[in-house]
Amino acid sequence: MSGEHERPDYMRQALELARLGLGRTSPNPAVGAILVRDGEIVGRGFHTWAGVKHAEILALEQAGERARGATLYVTLEPCVHRGRTGPCADAILAAGVRRVVVATEDPNPAVRGCGLRKLAEAGVEIVMAEEYRAEAERLNEPFFHFMRTGKPLVTLKAAVTLDGKISAPDDNRGWITSEQARAHVQQLRHLSDAILTGIGTVLADDCLLTDRTGLERSRPLLRIVLDSQLRIPLESRMVQSARSDLLVVTTTAAPEARKRQLEERGAEVVALDGPGGRTDLRALIGLLAERRYLSLMIEAGSRVNWSALEAGVVDKIFFYYAPKILGGMEALPVAGGPGRRTRRDAIGLRGTTLHRITSEEFAVEAWVIKD
Repeated sequence: MSGEHERPDYMRQALELARLGLGRTSPNPAVGAILVRDGEIVGRGFHTWAGVKHAEILALEQAGERARGATLYVTLEPCVHRGRTGPCADAILAAGVRRVVVATEDPNPAVRGCGLRKLAEAGVEIVMAEEYRAEAERLNEPFFHFMRTGKPLVTLKAAVTLDGKISAPDDNRGWITSEQARAHVQQLRHLSDAILTGIGTVLADDCLLTDRTGLERSRPLLRIVLDSQLRIPLESRMVQSARSDLLVVTTTAAPEARKRQLEERGAEVVALDGPGGRTDLRALIGLLAERRYLSLMIEAGSRVNWSALEAGVVDKIFFYYAPKILGGMEALPVAGGPGRRTRRDAIGLRGTTLHRITSEEFAVEAWVIKD
């Protein structure tokens, strides 16, 4: 396999095509493909779940006979297994493609490298566009994380004052962050398969936790509420709007009658017993993994935030900072609970990225260092 390739702008265009599928492909990855023959683009494609066909197939269909002898630029290794469609590698060979330029291999341990090997053994020239690998993996971060760990990527999101507070003791009307920051949060929701909060947040805010971008999704955003005693009001907006997209996680101590009432209104209720009479977050992550949810965003209160961090289920944080200070000992911090008792025991972060939201606001994205 060669490490060189010409016309890198074609891969850039393939990556831009792949981005058109974000939020529309889960549990599959977003993939873009460009077919080039004699310096001319003869086929383009990007995958969506509703469209079924993979990016490579769409590009091949658009190119028709012009695919013979062409170069395929694709953001992810072509598949060799049969799912809802046939193997892309077979279609590439049948079309007579001469050369395939790939940004990154498929992270699935069971198939990684198999597609490239099959193509190479059949005489197709394979080129790895190494300079695009990091960007291609970042594009499908939840998919790569799921394939490498077997678990959904869990992101803890919070809107925070500069002194680390998320709510005031007496009056929480209004917003900590700006409209622009809240619009950015909606983009994160759109890219998430599921979103989680605690019963305290539901009781305080009567929130909906929906994806309000209006953009197409591969499946509804799964809204999850941690509620050990099933206190969620039947008249709450969350329950009233349930359309097979609400999961209430409780314990076996919760009233059975209440469980039936919630189920009659379209909610799914699952008992996952954890320590201290609370729900088990690790068991929940396992359940989501079984159902192939690739990503989960936590938008909750101080106590749930700490519980998630302490349980070790949080992979990333995404904190939006507003130029405000609440101060005091009663305003709640982003993560409450008992916390860590010494500085050396603090939960560490790595790979910190700063995002400018407005001229006055910024967000911090970072990975949690796991033990």
